[in-house]
Amino acid sequence: MIPRLHYGTTAKIFHWLIVALLVVQYPIGWLMPDIHRGQQPGVGMILHISFGISILILIVLRLAWRLTHPVAPESTLPPWQRLSSELVHWMLYFLVLATTLTGWLFASFRGWSVSYFYLFPLPMLASDNAAAGKAIDGLHQAAEWTLLVLIGFHVVAAFAHMFIYRDRIMQRMLPG
Repeated sequence: MIPRLHYGTTAKIFHWLIVALLVVQYPIGWLMPDIHRGQQPGVGMILHISFGISILILIVLRLAWRLTHPVAPESTLPPWQRLSSELVHWMLYFLVLATTLTGWLFASFRGWSVSYFYLFPLPMLASDNAAAGKAIDGLHQAAEWTLLVLIGFHVVAAFAHMFIYRDRIMQRMLPG
């Protein structure tokens, strides 16, 4: 398999769909009310979990696409930038997977019966377990904040390439 020089349309669609869903997902997660023991999740939590499952599906597809359609690192970049770019991309994949899976596990450990946008029920990944739920919630929160910080670095680097280096690196992922 020969690496391409630019991301194809499919990779760009996956990337920007995930970006759009994360832009929606973070505010929902921060603004929804706390759900206490014995309560069932409301609309906010159902939407949060449903968007999370959508992101999980898309990141798995994006990762599979990336593995089967590799893109060559930009040869004009210094070695440290090529290495850090690869590292950040793989960390983003890992953290999106970790955040979405820990969120689904948290709902399962809380014993919540949740559906995907009220269309069909989602399978429980574990049984009701308060102690495990508390632990996995901590992991979910750590993953979400780490992901947010890493996204911030990714965006700053993209803008640096666009406005400071002016090296057209960002154009590899822009539509068109």
